[in-house]
Amino acid sequence: MDFKKIKRLNYHKTAGLVDRSIRSIFAGSIDTMNTSIPTKESIRDWFKLLQGDICQQLEKTDGKGKFVSDVWERDGGGGGISRVIAQGNIIEKGGVNFSAVWGKTPEPTLKMLQLPPGEHPDFFATGVSIVLHPFNPMVPIIHMNVRYFEMSNGTWWFGGGIDLTPHYVIEEDARYFHQQLKAVCDRHDTGYYPGFKKWADDYFFIRHRNETRGIGGIFFDYLKEENAFTKASRFEFIKGVGSAFAPIYTFFMKKNNSLSYDDRQKQWQYLRRGRYVEFNLVWDRGTKFGLETDGRTESILMSLPPQANWVYDYRPAEGSQEQKTVSLLKKGIDWVM
Repeated sequence: MDFKKIKRLNYHKTAGLVDRSIRSIFAGSIDTMNTSIPTKESIRDWFKLLQGDICQQLEKTDGKGKFVSDVWERDGGGGGISRVIAQGNIIEKGGVNFSAVWGKTPEPTLKMLQLPPGEHPDFFATGVSIVLHPFNPMVPIIHMNVRYFEMSNGTWWFGGGIDLTPHYVIEEDARYFHQQLKAVCDRHDTGYYPGFKKWADDYFFIRHRNETRGIGGIFFDYLKEENAFTKASRFEFIKGVGSAFAPIYTFFMKKNNSLSYDDRQKQWQYLRRGRYVEFNLVWDRGTKFGLETDGRTESILMSLPPQANWVYDYRPAEGSQEQKTVSLLKKGIDWVM
């Protein structure tokens, strides 16, 4: 990784200056922007506005934490806005990142797509990526990513998803989370949720631990124009997923932050964060893609928690809350039955 390729354009101690500059260039709101014929520019602009809307809702619910915004440029083409929050009332560390980057398609992506020999199209990729780590171990970690990718040869697709990683699995919370995601999916296609839920179970799986990262959610990739799906309908689904994030997570922030916890539960939180780190650094495709395309390292590794622990061969006590949580970290649980 050549760190000289990443250049900071500006650094604001508050998010307001960035918000004003964005609004001056991209007028409108996430509810009113016209995306009936999605282009890479209109998709990019909606993602940018989504980032600002989510940050506002999170700040309001946290009540203390403020996002610090860092505008950056990628030497190979494009850049983004990293917005990081730390030491709030509820959120210990988190990021809501926007990027729009372009340039030569990396070799691993070309191999994955099995393009003809000698074909080296350019790429354009844009999206919003979010990870939030709370103080209270009763409040879950959450991740969302919504993204769009296209190539100069005409290939394009959408991808993304939302998944929840509770330090302690609270079954009523798991059901609520999956019911909200199913409702979003069903508004666009009733086949989305069962397929994307299974995809999340399989994707967010820590193979070397034989356990899921959390309780899953939905995960999807390579959503293209096929069958009855158009580019516009795919984008409307992506917008539905992105817009659902803040209401879902602020619900958990409000509901669970008042729950008490002790030092034993805090130590368990650090161990579960360790599992989160293992997945992101070993298995996550987004992390690998960002590093392969000379993305900004600080933004890519924003997903890592402020503190995580590893204890050799740790085994939760029989009948404990911790053991119950581990027993529920498996594929195929039907949370909306």
